[in-house]
Amino acid sequence: MSQSTYGSTTPPGWFPDPSDPRQLRWWDGVQWTPHLAPASAQFLTQQRVLISASTPVYNPFIWAIVLMPVVSILLMLTWQPEFRYLTTRQGVTTLDPTSMYTPSYVLLQISGLVIYALSVLFAYLDYQRLARSGVVRPFHWAWTFLSGTVYIIGRSVIVRKVALGRGLWPIWALIGVTVLSFIVVSVWFSIMFSSMVSQMGYSVSA
Repeated sequence: MSQSTYGSTTPPGWFPDPSDPRQLRWWDGVQWTPHLAPASAQFLTQQRVLISASTPVYNPFIWAIVLMPVVSILLMLTWQPEFRYLTTRQGVTTLDPTSMYTPSYVLLQISGLVIYALSVLFAYLDYQRLARSGVVRPFHWAWTFLSGTVYIIGRSVIVRKVALGRGLWPIWALIGVTVLSFIVVSVWFSIMFSSMVSQMGYSVSA
């Protein structure tokens, strides 16, 4: 079987090695790679092939998925509700719900949808990159529809199996982003709550 048998429409996968049918060679969708495996159905279904130490396991797509939530944190800091209050006919002072919907709030909601869509796209591109690098059955990108966190964890577990000693940095970065988010959000809500109580007291006294 020669290289000309395959074209750009052939998806990445393990195929009989043109130079030795007793083994399999990884086709990355464009050309043959140096990655080899035994020609065994049991091997393909039960085991994963170790990739070489020189094969990169990180790329801009996975880091974008990990770090994009930071954008939401920064946008949240720009959201400054006015906390207007209304007095009902019964004389009860209550928060005007429309005072929450500032332009920054709308931008924050839109950014959440954009980040979600980009996470799915970047997961797909990361999946394709790993497949071309010789990773057998990478963690499927469609898991990102549930959560980018699910994809990051699953992807790291699979990469760890084929690249011994590597592949976990996205999880550590995810933990760092999560801790940072928790701290920033806690401080922000504390400040906003204090502001809301203060303005409510002013409104009642007035």
